[in-house]
Amino acid sequence: MDRQLISMLAHADHPIAAPLTDESVRRLLDRAIRRGDERVLDLGCGGGAWLLRALAAHPGVTAEGVDVSERALATAGEAAAARGVRDRLVLHHHDAAEFSSTRPFDVVLSVGAAHAFGGLLPTLAAAETHLAPGGHVLVGDGYWEDTPSADAIEMLGDFADLPATVDRVVADGWTPVYGHVSTREELDDYEWSWTGSLASWALDRSREPHGAEALAAASTHRSEWLRDYRKAFGFVSLVLRRTSG
Repeated sequence: MDRQLISMLAHADHPIAAPLTDESVRRLLDRAIRRGDERVLDLGCGGGAWLLRALAAHPGVTAEGVDVSERALATAGEAAAARGVRDRLVLHHHDAAEFSSTRPFDVVLSVGAAHAFGGLLPTLAAAETHLAPGGHVLVGDGYWEDTPSADAIEMLGDFADLPATVDRVVADGWTPVYGHVSTREELDDYEWSWTGSLASWALDRSREPHGAEALAAASTHRSEWLRDYRKAFGFVSLVLRRTSG
C-alpha cells in the first residue's frame, strides 16, 4: 500500500491531520481569520479539513488548497460540495514546496506538513512568498517535550524543545500573536485514532492482501508511538505575523 492511501485511511476518524481537537482548530482559525473575507491558502491541505472549517465558519472567505495526493484532493472536493462551499474552494494537485500563485493570500496555513519543505523555518519561508502584507501564517510542528531516543529522532526528526522552537521562529523575523500547545489528551487521541482507524479498515478486509498490509502498518505505528516517542513528542501550533515589513 502506498503511504498516501495509508494516511487517508488512518485519518478517517480524525480528519485534522494533527493532534488538535475541533475546538483548538476553531480557536486557531479565528485568531488568523480576523475580517471574515480573507483569501486563505493551505500548503499541504490533505483532505482539506482546515479549509472546510474556515469556509463553513466564514461565508466571505475564499480558499485554495495544495497537495500531492489526488485521493486527498478528491475527498476535499467532495466534502466541500456536500457542505455547500465548493464554489469558494480551489484545489491544486501540486508539490506544496513548489507551488506558486499570481495573487497573495491573507492567511497561509501549513500544519503538520513541515516535512514537505525540509523543516519549520523553510516552511515559513515558503509561506511568506504567498503572504499579503499584514497577513497571518498558521503553522504547526513538533518539538521535544523530553529528551528523545535516537530512534525517535530518526523517525520524527531532530526537533528543538518548545522555548527553542519559538525562539527560532522569532529570530527568523516572526512574532507569535497566538499559539496552542497540544495537550496529552489531544496527542493520545490523535495516535489512537490514527492506528485505530487504519486497523479497523484492515480487520474488515482481513482476507485481502491490503488488509494484512494495513494491519501491519497500524501495529508498527502503534508500537513505535508507545515505545519510542510518546513521552518525548509534543506539538505546537502558532499564529504568526511578520515582525516588520
